[in-house]
Amino acid sequence: MENPRKPAPDGPPPPAAPQAPAGQAPNATAAQISSSGLPKWAREIQRFLGVKSQFILSGNVYDLYPIPIPGSPGGGTGTMDRFLKSVLEERGYTLFFKFEPFSLTELIGPPGGARTEGLELPPRDAEGVTLERLARLAKDLEAHRAPSAILVSYASRLPELCSQEYQAFLYELFRLSLTARAENGRFSLVIWSLDKENDLPPWYRNSRIMPVAVPRPDHDVRRKIIRSAGPLIAGYRETAAKDPARLRTFVNRFADQTGGLYAGELVSIASMAVQDRTDITRIGDAVRHYKLGVPDNPWDKLDREVILNGQKALSQRVIGQERAVTHSLDIIKRSIFDLSGAQFSPHSQKPKGVLFFAGPTGVGKTELAKGITELVFGSPENYVRFDMSEFNQPHSDQRLMGAPPGYVGYEVGGELTNSVRQRPFTLILFDEIEKSHPRIMDIFLQILDDGRLTSGRGETAYFSDAVLVFTSNLGVYREVAGGAKEPLVTQDMDYSEVETRIEGAIRDFFTFTLNRPEILNRIGKNIVVFDFIRRASAEGIFRKMLGNVLERLADQRRIRIEMDPAGLADLCLWATRDLSMGGRGIGNALEECFVNPLSRELYALPATRGDRISCRVTPGDGGKPEISLARIQSEPYAPR
Repeated sequence: MENPRKPAPDGPPPPAAPQAPAGQAPNATAAQISSSGLPKWAREIQRFLGVKSQFILSGNVYDLYPIPIPGSPGGGTGTMDRFLKSVLEERGYTLFFKFEPFSLTELIGPPGGARTEGLELPPRDAEGVTLERLARLAKDLEAHRAPSAILVSYASRLPELCSQEYQAFLYELFRLSLTARAENGRFSLVIWSLDKENDLPPWYRNSRIMPVAVPRPDHDVRRKIIRSAGPLIAGYRETAAKDPARLRTFVNRFADQTGGLYAGELVSIASMAVQDRTDITRIGDAVRHYKLGVPDNPWDKLDREVILNGQKALSQRVIGQERAVTHSLDIIKRSIFDLSGAQFSPHSQKPKGVLFFAGPTGVGKTELAKGITELVFGSPENYVRFDMSEFNQPHSDQRLMGAPPGYVGYEVGGELTNSVRQRPFTLILFDEIEKSHPRIMDIFLQILDDGRLTSGRGETAYFSDAVLVFTSNLGVYREVAGGAKEPLVTQDMDYSEVETRIEGAIRDFFTFTLNRPEILNRIGKNIVVFDFIRRASAEGIFRKMLGNVLERLADQRRIRIEMDPAGLADLCLWATRDLSMGGRGIGNALEECFVNPLSRELYALPATRGDRISCRVTPGDGGKPEISLARIQSEPYAPR
């Protein structure tokens, strides 16, 4: 049997709140509470106390809530039962009970501690209380006209824990909601605390029952929470005394950076700041540590010289794309200084960097993304790739976010959210974004806007320290009648014209085809257009690819191949004769005219470890190069 005292999994278990500052009472009395400091949903309850006999609270019901205390700028915090106690006590309620499955606790008793005359009340902390006994207590309280309330906690668990009694209990309370009468502008209340409003059956509704949605804390509530927990953080009291305006800046920064979190999580962040001795001026570090689960920040440890030499390193890796490399590095340097989105908010939680790589196939878009990963994070392990052609169905978003509760695969989570939760410092490549289903764009809109994504399991992945890279072939071809493709850009165009046409095609796709210009607006000026592979760059790409082949032979088979210069030039000319497919086309041609015959000749020789072999290239049929091998010497291999 599920433990009835355990909070439901939908909300985080509320952590213990920090102790109240010295000289401040931990619990507020009725005289100390001011309704002006209550959240909107609590003020709504107070307003309808004389109109509604029952309230159905749903949503964020397992959290902590701010309790304003006059004389204390920070106030206090409490769980739902303590919070409602303060709300009702301020309005003159003299009896308040909290029911959990099988137990009943009296939170507010009659003035002076005396039991109310003529009213049979259970002990203040009664165990083994049944639903039948609870219904009888509700009817007795209403009949006595005492200003009273009963909070039915964990009500979503009652059907499974008390199935035999549950329907009769619902009927009794439903009937009571209709027959109850207000006394002095107050009803004897029944307050339900539910995970979701529809956890009660649909028939349990009438004009006397009011549903109240309890949201996660808004910006104002988050400020109240940090003011409550803040005095324990190093430097808080000193800053409050010397520079209140500066303290307000830190409090607002904390509230800005914790949007979407539970109040209990905010208290946990404050507790972590105390534990780690984080000063109030660095409260943002505590927020990041809590969200990402790691205290280290690789962005703060980047080698300045590595980034300064990044242009050279990346240009050697992605040949012929100097302008794309420069543009990308500018965005990465901006990200290092946390300036992405800073023009819109000084506390932006958007992804660290966003890049949209566009251009013809085979020009180095994916390779540049891998190069940036190794440049920034120092390891290819921090690279995650999603082929968006696999996400072209309406339900494909479930692969990224995870299936909703009750569906197959729910317990696995989403591929994207799991990746970011496991490695928050990462580069995520979404390859050929235009091939994904339009519904996927809603996910990207949320990530680009808020820097976070919640999985089907309710786990939040934060993208604030990740780099997002989208690639696309938009603007290179267009479909014509019959399904054929017509080129929109060609190699005889200069780069400026290629860039203009491709950017225009991207703009038209998001604005008119998808009808989602807001996504393009969030990508902004981060579109990086790659040029065609020009003849001047083709030889460099060929030599790099040939070097990779020879290096693989030397490292894994310890066979060294020596090429004659004239034959090497002929081989290069053949492999680079057609540049329409970019670098991949050069690689495919090299495989056809060199790698395949080389493998065949190595078997025929036969080549063994330690061999040094000369490779001669001669013209063949149709001008296609042919190769022949001759062993120069065979000796134990020694790396040069």
